[in-house]
Amino acid sequence: MSANIAEVERRRAAAKLGGGQKRIDAQHAKGRLTARERLEVLLDEDSFEEIDMYVEHNCVDFGMAEQHIPGDGVVTGSGTINGRLVYVFSQDFTVFGGSLSERHAEKICKVMDAAMKVGAPVIGLNDSGGARIQEGVASLGGYAEVFQRNVMASGVIPQLSLIMGPCAGGAVYSPSMTDFIFMVEDSSYMFVTGPEVVKTVTNEVVTQEELGGASTHTVKSGVADLACENDIVALLQARDFMDFLPASNREDVPERPTNDPWDRLEESLDTIIPASANQPYDMHEVIRKTVDEGEFFEIQPKHAANIICGFGRVEGRTVGVVANQPMVLAGVLDIDSSKKAARFVRFCDAFNIPIVTLVDVPGFLPGTAQEHNGIIKHGAKLLFAYAEATVPKITVITRKAYGGAYDVMASKHLRGDLNYAWPTAEIAVMGAKGAVEIIFRQDRDNPEKIAEKTKEYEDRFANPFVAASKGFIDEVIMPHSTRKRIALGLRKLRNKELANPWKKHDNIPL
Repeated sequence: MSANIAEVERRRAAAKLGGGQKRIDAQHAKGRLTARERLEVLLDEDSFEEIDMYVEHNCVDFGMAEQHIPGDGVVTGSGTINGRLVYVFSQDFTVFGGSLSERHAEKICKVMDAAMKVGAPVIGLNDSGGARIQEGVASLGGYAEVFQRNVMASGVIPQLSLIMGPCAGGAVYSPSMTDFIFMVEDSSYMFVTGPEVVKTVTNEVVTQEELGGASTHTVKSGVADLACENDIVALLQARDFMDFLPASNREDVPERPTNDPWDRLEESLDTIIPASANQPYDMHEVIRKTVDEGEFFEIQPKHAANIICGFGRVEGRTVGVVANQPMVLAGVLDIDSSKKAARFVRFCDAFNIPIVTLVDVPGFLPGTAQEHNGIIKHGAKLLFAYAEATVPKITVITRKAYGGAYDVMASKHLRGDLNYAWPTAEIAVMGAKGAVEIIFRQDRDNPEKIAEKTKEYEDRFANPFVAASKGFIDEVIMPHSTRKRIALGLRKLRNKELANPWKKHDNIPL
């Protein structure tokens, strides 16, 4: 018996050493943690239960028959984050560069299958050189098996990807189909084809960081949701983030005790709207003064910053927040902001997270660049997302709600449950000046008359009462009572039941 125990310990030690101390040191020299060290930070202490520690590859080509390392480049299992179950896989760059083999893929698929059975989130820590070339098409088949499970799990269990090193070629498509992607600055990158191939095909000279680094994907492309300073920050952010999400689409949102009174009044909100309609203010302030203890986890803060998306809590329960940001492009809707918000709204709807929408939108961004790149289709994504959502939807119009953008931003007409407006709200087809110049175009050369008609239009339409008189606004509320009204509304809507017509699936304008 003692010999058997000794053999178990020997094999465990070999598996835990991965590719060996030399490669572990090389990983540390790059400022990166090893696969197992990352799991120690991510999961509650002593909660990780590993599976498939002894799995080895089955390749015999190109000298691989003599190279067997237990675990085959990925550490898999389950653990807890603040006491809640999650399934994890962490690719080990010290073993064959974290490359994906047939067995490596099978390990990932096994934890994803287990997570689907019990209804628990999956967190993938990606650090891989890509497909294991020695295995050829078997490796590609492994990727496709993972992709299929990503699709089946979508909308059923939350999927989070942490890109903590290279993620290139076909490997990028698994994270891209998960719900959220966090990256590490100056340490991780994602691209379909690397700098060398780009140079060969297009003659462009570009670095890995410029092509697919964290700043590229969190600012320009919008592929990733958060850029973190280092491995530790990324893992701790992931812990905080998972606290906002339900375990599955069958579970209610998590609830956390809070000492923040539900009926707290915020007098400062009564004066946050500037006297001039053209002067901006920071919508983050409105959000933080509305949610519990000012805690707000923003998604894609640097991409399409003219719209804010993220998670907060009201009475300890998670809510999704979508808000126009007057500080950036006057809060206008464009292609990037429409796509960003649409995906976020659909995630919230898939996981029964109520949506609070704060509106200050002057319209859609005009211009040939927007039209030629499909603002019609992309704007329709956000419209579609709000219209199909059956979760509780509470909307507060703080200032401008003009034109089609008024409709798109969770209006009463898109089955908004409670639609409020501040007294400063302006709900109209367009701004007064533009409207008057169209209606009274014959008087354009008469500044006095234009000014008079502009004042008349503002008095008539630059307020929330026309919309309220038609029932499009449920109540004009004082800004200081916003948190109280949202909290009451969410209580009322907790048992909301609403179903869309039966369909195999919708056909959102992609």
